[in-house]
Amino acid sequence: MGTVYEPITLKNAGDTIKCRDGYITETQVHEISLMALVDTGAGTLVINEELRQQLGLAVRGFRRAAFANEAKEICALTDPVEVHWKDRFMTCQALVVSGAKEVLLGAIPLEDMDLMVDMVNRKLTGVHGDEAVSLVK
Repeated sequence: MGTVYEPITLKNAGDTIKCRDGYITETQVHEISLMALVDTGAGTLVINEELRQQLGLAVRGFRRAAFANEAKEICALTDPVEVHWKDRFMTCQALVVSGAKEVLLGAIPLEDMDLMVDMVNRKLTGVHGDEAVSLVK
């Protein structure tokens, strides 16, 4: 197996609501585009403290996390963050791992956006095709 990296955009979900409601402008929404490591062994979105601060995300609580190397750590959970990939997005809390060198795009965001890993081409693809389908009118 190999590694898969994908470009994603992270946005402070609270900011996007404030923007929608007219309290702030689009340019005031905290957002960052970056390459994320797709990690189906990670449960959710994993970021580091520096990225949490850049996105203006508050800490909402804490969770014990176990890592592949069997280490355990108490990690912060953030306010909701929007994860955007191509024409799809979802909202989740991020797990803040001290010293994380890469952003991990875990199983929960992948499943929510109906994505799977195509290991032959080393990319993400839609489970039911590449066009996002919205059932909401």
